[in-house]
Amino acid sequence: MIREYRTIQEINGPLMLVRQVQGVTYDELGEIELPNGDLRHCKVLEVNGDNAVVQLFEPSAGINLKESKIRFLGHPLQLGVSGDMLGRVFNGMGRPIDGGPDILAEEFRDINGLAMNPAARDYPNEFIQTGISTIDGLNTLVRGQKLPIFSGSGLPHANLAAQIARQARVLGDDAGNFAVVFAAIGITFEEADFFIQDFRRTGAIDRTVLFTNLANDPAVERIATPRMALTAAEYLAFEKGMHVLVILTDITNYAEALREVSAAKKEVPGRRGYPGYLYTDLATMYERAGRRLGCPGSITMIPILTMPEDDKTHAIPALPGYIPEGQIILSRELYRKGVNPPVDVLPSLSRLKDKGIGVGRTREDHSGTMNQLFAAYATGKENKELMSILGEAALSPTDLLYAKFADEFEKRYVSQGSDENRSIEETLDLGWELLSILPTSELKRIKPEYIEKYLPKKEG
Repeated sequence: MIREYRTIQEINGPLMLVRQVQGVTYDELGEIELPNGDLRHCKVLEVNGDNAVVQLFEPSAGINLKESKIRFLGHPLQLGVSGDMLGRVFNGMGRPIDGGPDILAEEFRDINGLAMNPAARDYPNEFIQTGISTIDGLNTLVRGQKLPIFSGSGLPHANLAAQIARQARVLGDDAGNFAVVFAAIGITFEEADFFIQDFRRTGAIDRTVLFTNLANDPAVERIATPRMALTAAEYLAFEKGMHVLVILTDITNYAEALREVSAAKKEVPGRRGYPGYLYTDLATMYERAGRRLGCPGSITMIPILTMPEDDKTHAIPALPGYIPEGQIILSRELYRKGVNPPVDVLPSLSRLKDKGIGVGRTREDHSGTMNQLFAAYATGKENKELMSILGEAALSPTDLLYAKFADEFEKRYVSQGSDENRSIEETLDLGWELLSILPTSELKRIKPEYIEKYLPKKEG
């Protein structure tokens, strides 16, 4: 039985204290009814005896302590899920904002979910094509992987996120069974409009579920948005058998909201003011991605975060650094050179890349060309630094070829623009074209039979 209480005692910003409650539990949803009949929503943050601290989803202005009443609904925040969610746009609380009808839910699910049991996990080993050479060719994304993108303020991570959402697909028989769940967290109205219009312009909206939480929305909604997205993804993946790519941008805004709520609760702050449970909180979200044994569907996750002051040791990128399997790092230096997307290849890493490439997945020469491109680019960068210190005359002809390779690699392989969608074959062929700049004797990481088969023949 739902009880109503008129024992609202105190309001402090987004928090409200309710006394003399019975049977109220952590994370339970509540409704506040104002004297004029308006409803405000809240959730329970803390229960201490018969006192409950709740956080408001809407502003606290206008709530009369004596005349307002609150009722607890007996369940946490839920999302109504259905296959009809594809092609729809929702706000951060899961309500449609695209002018369409409400979703006829097949079931209601607790958005908090559970991390996947390690014993029930299947190993990620199937290739996902993003159409972006630096990811497909060098830091391959596989189904069930968590691969974050580390960016900086002002870098084009929004364009990159939209490009991945548009272009990503699985190859083979499952090509038509692919969906994207996109959660925009704490973004401006202009950014939200950019994502919606871009998906509609390209037709990607038809296979996308889009959640948008704006910067002026309450902090508690910002915390709920990625969980809404993951709940929708779990339904599509494990009930409908789809391969789902979840893109979360921006995790930094999520962490700031977590810090705001923690400060309002007067919790002891941890590193840089963030709550001590930041790592655990992010892990509860990240670990919902993966593949389940005996289930055809999968959830692959790309969280995007802007590093404050481009600092990789900052609490937000550093604390959860070992939860995902690698990272893609964007470079401000490359961005200033006009390289788009400005992916910094050398510090970027996909720990599962070897599991998703090769015969039957991409192509037999993928592993060798990937290792050779990494090595050649690293050598070329070193030689360019030596050239700037010692002068061009100090370098051998081979060293100069490596320096030329590094320039061409950035210009043609890394930089491809926001609208170019390269197949994995095009990416591998481009890699061979660039490797033809170097003497064949330098290609020591590729099997001779692949060099004979794939390396373009030099004229003359």
